[in-house]
Amino acid sequence: MISENPLIIENQLRKHFKPTIGNFFRRLITLRKCSNVGQGIIVDNNVRILRFAENISIGNNVILKEGTRLCTTNSKSKLSVGARTSLGYHTMIFSSKNISIGSDCMIAPFCYIIDSNHQMKKNILLNKQPIEARDVKIKSDVWLGTGVKVLSGVTINRGAIIAAGSIVNNDVPENEIYAGIPAKKIGERQ
Repeated sequence: MISENPLIIENQLRKHFKPTIGNFFRRLITLRKCSNVGQGIIVDNNVRILRFAENISIGNNVILKEGTRLCTTNSKSKLSVGARTSLGYHTMIFSSKNISIGSDCMIAPFCYIIDSNHQMKKNILLNKQPIEARDVKIKSDVWLGTGVKVLSGVTINRGAIIAAGSIVNNDVPENEIYAGIPAKKIGERQ
């Protein structure tokens, strides 16, 4: 049974996740080749920018928690993260075309966002087939729960919430709450 009187606690993330001298040096080293890097970005331990860093743009006051991986897989792919967004522990984002994440998003630990998928034609080895890539758009004020996977071609509109463990393979309307595999509407923000 769910408790009748929940404890409401102020969001503590930015209050307790302060920049340190170590963070300053990690930010300089990790983000040095990115195309557009905002102010006040916090880069935790073991964050990696893979392949074409010059195609990655990160807004002001973004938090990249430990183990985050950002990868643009080719010279034309793009990846952008909006201001005040936090990327949780061990979150992986792989862009073969274009992934954009808006401002003020909360991406929980172990999320996986990808804009491509392999083709599956018969009589051709799977590992020899090309990929198909479609833009992924995560608008502002979106919350992805722990372990969410966002697949190619999806738009998650402003204010949407995706429950932990869900797989999103279709667009999510504004301010709606989705859960499941595949993710389906279970409610709306009040």
